[in-house]
Amino acid sequence: MELNFYKYQGTGNDFIIIDSRQKQDKIGNSFLFKKLCDRHFGVGADGIILIQNDDENDESHFYMKYCNSDGKESTMCGNGGRCAISFAANRLGINKIHFRAVDGYHDGFIIDNLVSINMLNIDKKTIEIHPKYVFINTGSPHHVQFVENIKEKNVYKEGKKIRFQKDYCEKGVNVNFVKILENNMLQVRTYERGVEDETLSCGTGVVASVIAACETNKIKNHVEKILVQTLGGKLWVSLTKTKNEYQNVYLTGNVKFIFKGYILI
Repeated sequence: MELNFYKYQGTGNDFIIIDSRQKQDKIGNSFLFKKLCDRHFGVGADGIILIQNDDENDESHFYMKYCNSDGKESTMCGNGGRCAISFAANRLGINKIHFRAVDGYHDGFIIDNLVSINMLNIDKKTIEIHPKYVFINTGSPHHVQFVENIKEKNVYKEGKKIRFQKDYCEKGVNVNFVKILENNMLQVRTYERGVEDETLSCGTGVVASVIAACETNKIKNHVEKILVQTLGGKLWVSLTKTKNEYQNVYLTGNVKFIFKGYILI
């Protein structure tokens, strides 16, 4: 059987996108997904995105099912969502997309070749501020740690240790090391669970890092767009801080279509 796929990347976070709206019952094997993501024996990617029919809402363009490179279904992926928006916009010939993911509904749009996704509002009561780190769930759980020597950080070694801490149970956590730069800019490096390594970029991690920095008064939240530097490129986060929550949270950055292909399965 030939399986058609599309390869996309958003600031170096790369994904295999499979349009399974016509054959959802035939695709969904975690062993297959892990094989496809293998960079030596498969296509190579940080994760798999399945574009499926949204059976809960006729006005939604699709449902995005996301699996990490370990083949297991996971929580929301910000850069994956941006890539899904770009994919769907190209297929449908429109610039505004409304879709559902595991954490709820999202809107996305494309302006000047930049792809934006609207993330869910964050209730301030759910943000845990600890002496050495901040925990926040932005669709996926994130441990945010502010550091100065970010270039020297062994993100794989230190991130892996934190990811498997007992406090985070068996599901684990994504780990972000964040440096505050001048002019309200951030630099972020992330260890992603499920990939079990540092990735070039993590969308939900960037959003978590910005909100953590705002909540601890390390940056000013009134800036229209906050620039974040990742190993894979630049991302922008915009948000509105109210008394009880963070609203109008948008993640914006480049998305690139890499190639289309098929693999025998």
